[in-house]
Amino acid sequence: MLITKVFSSTHKPKKEERERVLEFLFKHLGEYGDPIPDIDKSIGYALEEYKSFGGFILVSYNDNAEITGAVIVNKTGMKGYIPDNILVYIATHEDYRGQGIGKKLMLETIRLADGDIALHAEPHNPAVFLYEKVGFKTKYKEMRYIKNN
Repeated sequence: MLITKVFSSTHKPKKEERERVLEFLFKHLGEYGDPIPDIDKSIGYALEEYKSFGGFILVSYNDNAEITGAVIVNKTGMKGYIPDNILVYIATHEDYRGQGIGKKLMLETIRLADGDIALHAEPHNPAVFLYEKVGFKTKYKEMRYIKNN
């Protein structure tokens, strides 16, 4: 059985649950992840702890209350010319991959999001297949200029 919880600025996770989600994402994003402070910042934006448009966190659990998957979505506030939401992180527990959890999380994310959704994925990430399967399309090649501080 898969149980999901949605956290947002109006339904914030308790400190312990936030830490569990943060640690889960850091571990299970693996090579496609970011440092803990970056993941934590995206959680803060979703929960409107910083000046932001909010978003949500979707977490799935098994019958033993173990996290099996998590998603973080941040609203962009740019409706009309940039997608309304950016799916910042999605991960499934490494022991439960291939069981449809990622697809269920993606479909629930699409249902919950108000407006269009963008995401960034590295071309060799196996999850690209899932994103395409649920309807995501490649529209642009992303290019970045990173200033050194």
